[in-house]
Amino acid sequence: MGDQIARAEEFEKKAEKKLNSWGIFGSKYEDASDLFDKAANSFKLAKSWDKAGSTYVKLANCHLKLESKHEAAQAYVDAAHCYKKTSTKEAISCLEQAVNMFCDIGRLSMAARYYKEIAELHESDHNIKQAIVFFEKAADMFQNEEVTTSANQCKQKVAQYAAELEQYQKSIEIYEEIAKQSLNNNLLKYGVKGHLLNAGICQLCKGDVVAITNALERYQEMDPTFSGTREYRLLADIAGAIDEEDIAGAIDEEDIAKFTDVVKEFDRMTPLDPWKTTLLLRVKEKLKAKELEEDDLT
Repeated sequence: MGDQIARAEEFEKKAEKKLNSWGIFGSKYEDASDLFDKAANSFKLAKSWDKAGSTYVKLANCHLKLESKHEAAQAYVDAAHCYKKTSTKEAISCLEQAVNMFCDIGRLSMAARYYKEIAELHESDHNIKQAIVFFEKAADMFQNEEVTTSANQCKQKVAQYAAELEQYQKSIEIYEEIAKQSLNNNLLKYGVKGHLLNAGICQLCKGDVVAITNALERYQEMDPTFSGTREYRLLADIAGAIDEEDIAGAIDEEDIAKFTDVVKEFDRMTPLDPWKTTLLLRVKEKLKAKELEEDDLT
């Protein structure tokens, strides 16, 4: 490892010397870029991530002098992947530089890919608001490039985090949009009931029973098969919009026990993921709060 660092430092020194020498303008930057590339690779082999990152930035600057934006962008990506080991902030900065360059040269699918990577870095840093911003940018760019699957993956991330931040209407609109798109795709339509369930849970979190009932009617019109699913049944049971011969549902009756039984029964057959569990617990807490209010009034 020590040998690799010594090699890297030697390559870097030669590159710096080449930049400071007299010579044909293009030639010296080409020679320096080769040396910086070798230096960065040696720093990587030595797992000296910060030095590898900073050397890739120097390589990017050489490519910019040579007006090779694609190579410069790729060098910034390589720098970011080194900085990911040590500094999320530096990694994001380098990826933003790369995205700008890919946009300049019309490589929008590459730009979208790295917007998504920036979003994931914010996500891993628990910076949810910034993660949403960059997942939205990635989704828009993937959509423009007609990469629908990747666009929808990013949109679902936006919807997920928006709901966690109690921006329920935003989540509802995204899930409903994806459900509509998926109906016309044989590969995606199996997931429609899941998207509508997510939208419905967000409706429940808003606590507007009329809106929930109207939404369930719209979902049935959108997908006539939805009313026969367990996902529909869960939402309908909770909202009280169920068959006349059944007992009135949880929200209308403020029946916390019924709510719990309905959710447990669904979870027994189809385990709920942590996101759904968290939101349904919020609904339950609202019911408890209302019950306490009524107790205080009586």
